[in-house]
Amino acid sequence: MTRGHWEHISHPSDIGIRGVAPTKEEAFAQAAMALTAVITDLEKVEPTQAVDVVCKEDDDEMLFMVWLSSLLYEMDARNMLFSRFEVELVEGGLTARAWGEPVDVAKHEPAVEVKAATYAGLEVGRDNEGNWVAQCIVDV
Repeated sequence: MTRGHWEHISHPSDIGIRGVAPTKEEAFAQAAMALTAVITDLEKVEPTQAVDVVCKEDDDEMLFMVWLSSLLYEMDARNMLFSRFEVELVEGGLTARAWGEPVDVAKHEPAVEVKAATYAGLEVGRDNEGNWVAQCIVDV
């Protein structure tokens, strides 16, 4: 198993995000960081304000989609970017806390707007090393 990390996946027209970690919770958190990193440099986002997120879904892949969609909603509705995430799996879904700050265009220099998480490339499962991988393509 490796230490948790996130990465972007090459795609012809959109961008793929992937979280890899020893636990499913951490893979979801890492993928959330990859989501923010599509928009801006994570180092520019200070985790000063917390937002609670609750997602209900039994299927892992559908839960991942609801998680990403919920984060996109919170970013849009609150005009915020997030850079730190704690995820806890609970029966029938997850509870999480995302930390970030209001968008400051001069500071964050947002590159693109992520419109939605898509089912393309959607995968939640273990890799050959036993790590959890959570990934999909996001529409930009």
